[in-house]
Amino acid sequence: MALKKNEIAQFKKRLVDLREQILRTLKGATKEVTEPDESKGYSQHQADEGTDDFVKNINLEVSSKEQGILRQIDRALEKIEEDTYGTCDLTGEEIPLKRLEAVPYAVMTVKAQEQFEKGIIQ
Repeated sequence: MALKKNEIAQFKKRLVDLREQILRTLKGATKEVTEPDESKGYSQHQADEGTDDFVKNINLEVSSKEQGILRQIDRALEKIEEDTYGTCDLTGEEIPLKRLEAVPYAVMTVKAQEQFEKGIIQ
């Protein structure tokens, strides 16, 4: 069953909102990682510096994951413009509505996603 125009419009709004939220988060994380720590000096304990470095590494990892989600969101928005949203990129099968509700940026069915991640299909 193909998606209705009003359903696609709702998904598009969710995707655009999610994209803006991730961009704000990335901007904050990038600022935190790239700004020099003014409080660092000779008096700061080495363990504190280690904690600061750990936090920066976590921020970088989170940013990397969010960058991936951002790419998926952009692809889903492309599919809306192409009028192919809700169709699996790999198999051409319809992506179940429940999956799109849970992951609006999904561009593959669960089965295709699993096979893709295992390297079975490309």
